[in-house]
Amino acid sequence: MTVDAHHHVWDLSVRDQEWITGPALGALRRDFRVPDLEPLARAAGVERTVLVQTVTVAEETPEFLALAEEHDLIAGVVGWTDLTRPDVAGELARLRELPGGRYLKGIRHQVQSEPDPRWLLRPDVRRGLAAVAEAGLAYDLIVLPHQLPACVEAAASLPGLTFVLDHLGKPPIASGAREPWASALRSLAALPNTVAKLSGLLTEAGPASRTAAGLRPYTDVALSAFGPDRLMAGSDWPVCTLAATYEEALAVVGEVTAGLSASERSAVLGTTATRVYDL
Repeated sequence: MTVDAHHHVWDLSVRDQEWITGPALGALRRDFRVPDLEPLARAAGVERTVLVQTVTVAEETPEFLALAEEHDLIAGVVGWTDLTRPDVAGELARLRELPGGRYLKGIRHQVQSEPDPRWLLRPDVRRGLAAVAEAGLAYDLIVLPHQLPACVEAAASLPGLTFVLDHLGKPPIASGAREPWASALRSLAALPNTVAKLSGLLTEAGPASRTAAGLRPYTDVALSAFGPDRLMAGSDWPVCTLAATYEEALAVVGEVTAGLSASERSAVLGTTATRVYDL
């Protein structure tokens, strides 16, 4: 079973996506809805998906849970809530009681936009992360390479919480550099409560490196560090459309894992996501 462990949707008539600015992102300034994704997923052999938050707006998560209730394609939701609120445990419980609440599988915050590289280690944030762990949810990390050391500290201090690194921590593929990203990734992978997504890499690459060969110096590091049982495939649709089609975004994961055994490829393409997110 193929699982797309990372995609988004938005409807600009419901809410603006303020991060979509400038001509480079202009192609994203339109609606991308589940009915738009469904035929693409079917054509790519995807049977289930994980819908991931896009904005730090409390109303988005209930909307995503309702979408999961409505559409069989969505098997899990990674939502957002304010980790620093004193009653975060109660808020997580409230979300689970909403229509589609059983599809809540994880929480994510746009840590990449936080000016403090050690934001994850703030006492109020750590208290919120502990509540996520207590609720039995995963925590998705959307970070930049310089924030990876704080991810390592956070994951080490909360062994009961599964941390899911989105987009391999956005390695500097376009520049061709690998350090210090690779060393930090290995440090994170050394912790047993961490997994990562082979997602969003084509948009981190320059035009010349948007191929399996261009990505392999980075995906090979991840495969060696995490192993197939702690890696999962994700399209990052519709952001991926800046660099590739939906089918191409998932196909490149198949190409960079072509040397694995059948069971190892199955882990990356579905088993890991099913286990980690309890789909």
